Amino acid sequence: MPYDQIPSKASLKVEPFNAHVSDLQLEGLKFLLQVSPIGPETYENKVADVNSYTSFGITRSWLEEAKQHWLEKYDWRKTEDRFNTYNNYTAEIDDDNFKYNIHFIGLFSKKADAVPLLLNHGWPGSFVEFLDVLDTFKSKYDENSLPYHVIVPSLPGHAYSNGPPLDKDHTIQDTARVLDKLMVGLGFGGGYVTQGGDTGSFISRVLGATSDSVKAVHINFAVGIGPESGDEVANMSASDQKHMGRMKDFLDQGSAYARMHGTRPSTIGLVLSSSPLALLAWIGEKFEQWTDKNPPLEKILDDVTLYWFTKSLPRCIYSYRQFFGQEPQFFHNDPKYYIKKPLGYSLFPEELAPVPVSLVKKSGNLVWHREHQSGGHFAAMEKPKEFVQDIEDFITTAWTKSKM
Repeated sequence: MPYDQIPSKASLKVEPFNAHVSDLQLEGLKFLLQVSPIGPETYENKVADVNSYTSFGITRSWLEEAKQHWLEKYDWRKTEDRFNTYNNYTAEIDDDNFKYNIHFIGLFSKKADAVPLLLNHGWPGSFVEFLDVLDTFKSKYDENSLPYHVIVPSLPGHAYSNGPPLDKDHTIQDTARVLDKLMVGLGFGGGYVTQGGDTGSFISRVLGATSDSVKAVHINFAVGIGPESGDEVANMSASDQKHMGRMKDFLDQGSAYARMHGTRPSTIGLVLSSSPLALLAWIGEKFEQWTDKNPPLEKILDDVTLYWFTKSLPRCIYSYRQFFGQEPQFFHNDPKYYIKKPLGYSLFPEELAPVPVSLVKKSGNLVWHREHQSGGHFAAMEKPKEFVQDIEDFITTAWTKSKM
């Protein structure tokens, strides 16, 4: 396949990967969906407005319609076939006496000076968020002209990557270290750019502050950075004050799921592993609420079905104990993780917590930023062309400043 020439400097053992579940697994999913009841109609699930943080979540009617679509119209085999049109790999990484088997999609360039680019997803996302981004790169460049080596991993515990150790804690810092070993092992120890939204933004920040191989960092999520005073907010532009209001609404009214992940990960992990319909309600709400325009149901089902078949939910929410556990840590507001290297930031107005540029400047050497007029939390999925343009424009600026 094109774009499959792994760099000759790679030291990791990399194996091709093919996405596939058995017919029995497919039949099991359909059976569970058929026998899963939907709760009774209530005042809350009748009047709920998923687009508002101050409402009650998704409506019963949305879940009912989504269930029927999943049962009668959705085709997982078609989704798997799409996954397998990309170059999927797994790589075994030894870290602290534990073997991580990391799945990733690689779009490798034949250009001698191609810039290695690591794209990190978050929760409830997956590598699926970046498929349209990969398509955009492929439509612009062939493997001889592609200016980047694009690496899209499944984070530990997500999708086709194995979960963290069962006998010890696992943190964002651990994930960052594992992904750094992935990039260095692929032959990119001389330098690479890391990008992330949601959990991926924290990973990218930690990488930028701790890895010598990371030369520049781009993020589209920066929750945790707050104003120093009310006067600072009062002096912001009207649009930034609106952003601050949306962020406050999320923290006050929209973060119950995160507090559950952070304080009761065992309970919620087991609950959501017991029913595909429950998983759809939990994850579907996020895609509906955090996007600028509600995404096609098929895209939501791609992600939820992937989570279901790979049993991701209980394996992947470990990071929330750092964000919403006993000692909250958000990295973006920690001086220890100030980015001295070139930092880029894309602001999408319907992000779940759109942090103004003026605040992001406090967290690193911000050399590039762009504010968009539309788009939300899943920027790579919602605005793939704009996302790619942001990455390209940032790298043009950052790569020069990093003097590689």
